[in-house]
Amino acid sequence: MSENTRWAPGWPGIEPRWTSSAKQGVGSSLSPGSRVSFTVAHGILNEIYYPRTDQACTRDMEMLVTGPDGFFSEEKRDTVHRVTMIAPGVPGYVLENTCDRGRYRIQKEVITDPAREVLLQRTAFTALDGERDTFHLYALLAPHIGNRGWGNTAWVGDYKGEGMLFAQRESVCLALACSAGWKRSSVGFVGVSDGWQDLSRNGSMTAAWTRAEDGNVALTAEVDLCTEAESFVVAVAFGRNAAEAGNRARASLSDGFEHARRLYVDEWTKWQEGRAWHPRSEGGLFTTSTAVVRAHEAKNSPGGMIASLSIPWGSSKGDDDLGGYHLVWPRDLVESAGGLLAAGAKEETRRVLYYLQSTQEADGHWPQNMWLDGSAYWSGIQMDETALPVLLVDLAAREGAIKEAGRRRLWPMVRRAARFIVQNGPVTQQDRWEEDSGYSPFTLAAEITALLVAADAADDAGEGGLSGYLRETADAWYDRIDDWIYARGNDLAGRTGVDGYYVRIAPPDVADASSPAGGFVPIKNRAPGQSLQSAASIVSPDALSLVRFGLRAAADPRIVNTVRVIDALLKVDTPNGPAWHRYNDDGYGEKADGSPFDGTGIGRAWPLITGERAHYELAAGRRSEAEALCRTLESCAGDGGLLPEQVWDSDDIPGRGLRRGRPTGSAMPLLWAHAEYLKLRRSLEDGTVFDMPAAAAKRYLREGRHSAFAPWRPNQKCRSIPRGSTLRVELPQEAVIDWTANGNQRAAVVRSRPTGWGGHLADLPTRELAEGAVVKFSIKGKEFPEKEFSVSISR
Repeated sequence: MSENTRWAPGWPGIEPRWTSSAKQGVGSSLSPGSRVSFTVAHGILNEIYYPRTDQACTRDMEMLVTGPDGFFSEEKRDTVHRVTMIAPGVPGYVLENTCDRGRYRIQKEVITDPAREVLLQRTAFTALDGERDTFHLYALLAPHIGNRGWGNTAWVGDYKGEGMLFAQRESVCLALACSAGWKRSSVGFVGVSDGWQDLSRNGSMTAAWTRAEDGNVALTAEVDLCTEAESFVVAVAFGRNAAEAGNRARASLSDGFEHARRLYVDEWTKWQEGRAWHPRSEGGLFTTSTAVVRAHEAKNSPGGMIASLSIPWGSSKGDDDLGGYHLVWPRDLVESAGGLLAAGAKEETRRVLYYLQSTQEADGHWPQNMWLDGSAYWSGIQMDETALPVLLVDLAAREGAIKEAGRRRLWPMVRRAARFIVQNGPVTQQDRWEEDSGYSPFTLAAEITALLVAADAADDAGEGGLSGYLRETADAWYDRIDDWIYARGNDLAGRTGVDGYYVRIAPPDVADASSPAGGFVPIKNRAPGQSLQSAASIVSPDALSLVRFGLRAAADPRIVNTVRVIDALLKVDTPNGPAWHRYNDDGYGEKADGSPFDGTGIGRAWPLITGERAHYELAAGRRSEAEALCRTLESCAGDGGLLPEQVWDSDDIPGRGLRRGRPTGSAMPLLWAHAEYLKLRRSLEDGTVFDMPAAAAKRYLREGRHSAFAPWRPNQKCRSIPRGSTLRVELPQEAVIDWTANGNQRAAVVRSRPTGWGGHLADLPTRELAEGAVVKFSIKGKEFPEKEFSVSISR
């Protein structure tokens, strides 16, 4: 270290925080040579990601302005922002920020260099009150390398004589350079010795610290405005060390912004034009959505897409929330791929399928969420996340994205997933909202349909001996849907004028009761003492998935009843149109006063559910209602055309930036919402639900198939079975079943047989037993308790 090093005081700085999740834009080059992605919000750059989209390296970068008479202005807080794409469907951005006191205007264009690991920002500063040379302009950058604000080291240095600022943590280094050069520069600890503190207090840069080590740091540098150039370019470059980052910054600045911009626009324009499907009206949110979803695909993990380049309520979160939404959720990934496929992006869909194949666990499931390399982050198991990749294979095949060779390649993945489903379903450890275990309508619909798709794939693969059991299992679960999740004759049904409805989720032990009302579910994200509710009191639009997946007709009285209850409890009116909550008493959202969600809160309306409701209306033949809801969904987009996870549905709170019908502090963009919009646009033009699987609707709605078997499992102990059905005892290992009926003294014996999918089953011949008969049986085998079970015969 040089003896001239000027160490910044105030180590380690204040506790780091991320920034707002309400993004105005996200972008990245399509070139594999550029692994840099970025977000913009409040008129400035926010997180910049490198070398993967799940690794944020900055909190934000903005400009600070000082001038005569102690004038100090911060770009993100003290200007009026305007954001536009640099070209239709091209996720680069023009940011125009006008001082709210009328003193200056800053116009920026933001892209990444397709040839290098560099973000480029071309900036023009215009004085609106006074002469340009009376102002001073500074760049302020907050590194959060490797998803962490702590542990960053910053210093002032150079690359081959050109002054730059650097920051490093572990094996990633960034360099901050400027085409106009830096007049002054300093590094410091945030909240104590950083440039913002210096400039806001003193009106000019009085400190010149050259090193801030191992803390929450910031880089500050003054731009030389005393040049004839109308604009200058700031480069944020990345590498393994200062030399590599500095070299890339210098080379990119040497090539020039216009060169990089031309490559950036050309590659995106070519991609947009090359998609196989285009709506009659292409512009607006459709092209924005295709760009947003595509921009999230990782370069070094092709087919891997995180859920969002954002951290919900980020300004209240620090290093402990490492993932935010920049993780891969298999469900969100499949939904995103479905949206791209609806827009004709077939090659991208293939990459997603092969990525899913490479990240599948040995037992056939996928992690609840994971880093791009497949490493699990949260450990929950959501059965829909095992079923949905199977359905994506089917959709891709129907759309021609994969041919026969692709289906053969993917069959092992489908086989393993199907095995996991039959061994562990239909109960899920977590529903699609990642909260409760039990019988969920969305999960049931996905599982049953996936088993049918897998059965067809088994036939195609020449493994017809397996397909029969898959279909039998699907049929048996299909026949039990109402037993598990349809509530009848309770107070809520009476208040809403229906005889019954589908509940949000029924806990596993409720399967043994006469009604889902017999159990309770914990409502997550609620304060202590407010979390436990009866299963029958909670409803969700998830029930519409029974129509979406082809298990119920849209006009089915049970569905119509459920929609009536959903609208009574979950529907809210916004200036954009109607919107719906995930379920009643949801706690995932801002608090009543608008303060950030911190583990408890009040659930808000989700735009993607408006899209799901539009799909239901289309399935019901009400096209005009579906089109109106599509317009509502479009109106939920933020200023930059991004769709949020949630919109505010209470009275406006201007001090917190919350307006009715506008985005909250939750994730924005949410890829799942953009994908739902893309699929909705395709569905409206096709006149049918784009991603509805064909297998279930054919088998159950048109052919009227039912099960001859009633399954009993250790994790799914039915107490009654329909008269005329065969009691099927399904077990993880080989066993012998001793059973009697109607109190007979002499027991019959049935030995289990392998299913071909890793388990065993024994069919007890109960078809001829009369209503009211009682079957008693015990299981003899390894790891089975010495216990007698009973099942009655119902109507």
